[in-house]
Order: sequence, then structure tokens, then C-alpha cells
Amino acid sequence: MSRAPLRIRSFRDDDLDAVVGLWHTCGLVVAHNDPARDIAFCRAAPQSELFVAEADGRLVATAMAGHDGHRGWLYYVAVPPGRRGTGLGRRIVDHAGAWLKSLGVRKVNLMIRESNLGARGFYARLGYDVEPRCVMARWLEAPPHSPQSGS
Repeated sequence: MSRAPLRIRSFRDDDLDAVVGLWHTCGLVVAHNDPARDIAFCRAAPQSELFVAEADGRLVATAMAGHDGHRGWLYYVAVPPGRRGTGLGRRIVDHAGAWLKSLGVRKVNLMIRESNLGARGFYARLGYDVEPRCVMARWLEAPPHSPQSGS
């Protein structure tokens, strides 16, 4: 693997295909998440940002960050399987965290699917802790490609 410099920047329109492809490769897309819609929603909100990392002229990591006026949130942290363990994930998460901190955010939350044990270990190594919380959700509109069932 090349030691080319890593450049982290905000998402641009011409990144869409590469970002969506990475998210599919990393298993971050489920039937009720339309990546293009999620990106558009993020970009329309001044309190959110989608960061991409480039190395060797290729997109190698993403992190979506935002805040709700109380706490920060991370979403869509992705690094291709062949580049995991190289520090890319840490760098993009640190970048997103620094951006949130610059906005006055004091705490960052994230949610991990129960089945994603690798992600749980990754975030634990970065200093994130499991907190005793019950996450509840309710669809305000039926999710695409699945019946409204509380999934």
C-alpha cells in the first residue's frame, strides 16, 4: 500500500458513486436506507457534514457527522476492508470529532447494529464506551422496500 498523503475534505457532488459504492462494500446500506437521500439530507442541514478521505487519488474513507443541538452523532464511518487496520478509520473519526468540537459539541454518540462486532471493537479502541441506554425509534413515514413494522 502506498504511503501517499491522506486528504480529508467535505463531500462533493462527483463523489456520490464512489461513496455509495464504499458504503455498499462496507455493508452500511440496508433496504430502508437510501444512501443518496441520506447524503442529500445531510448536505441540506448546516449542522451536518459528510467527510471523505482520499489517498492515491481514490476515496478511502467516509464519516458523516452532525449535531442535534445537544449532542453530536457519527454515521456512515466506512473504510474498505482491504485498508482496515491502517489508521484511516481513526483519522476520519478524529476529523469528524474535531469538526463537531469546533461547533461547541461536547459529546459524540453513535449507534452500531448488534451484529457489527468489528465496529464495536473499533470504537472501543478509539475510547468510545457502551452506555446503558435503550434506543427507541418510530418511523414517521413507511420505510422504502419494507412494511412499517418497527424494524
